[in-house]
Amino acid sequence: MNEMPSQNPSHSPASEALSTPPAKAYYARHIFFCLNDRKNGEESCAQHRAQEGFDRCKTQVKAAGLAGPGKVRVNKAGCLDRCAAGPVAVVYPEAVWYTYVDASDIDEIVESHLKNGQVVERLLVPSHTGR
Repeated sequence: MNEMPSQNPSHSPASEALSTPPAKAYYARHIFFCLNDRKNGEESCAQHRAQEGFDRCKTQVKAAGLAGPGKVRVNKAGCLDRCAAGPVAVVYPEAVWYTYVDASDIDEIVESHLKNGQVVERLLVPSHTGR
């Protein structure tokens, strides 16, 4: 008698693909800056000079030789839904969320985290902080 193979819902070609280590990433890290500007009067990152933080980060990453394939990519993002901590940026693949106030904060994120892989503890967004 021919028996059908057992179906294990946790084992599928898709889950198999996810368990396989990915090929080397095109970028080692991405940093996404929320540049959202709410027009309805609600707080948003754009109201807290987020564009300046993005521009500073992009300039510093390039100046440090960190930009490009296999290195760091600085990206613009729409709302990241962490408005209460704004302005915010998130670094992947580590999923580390930062808030910042000025150029020196951005410089510290670039030097410590993007260049040397060390999280800047004092700039972390508390995990419970959302919109």
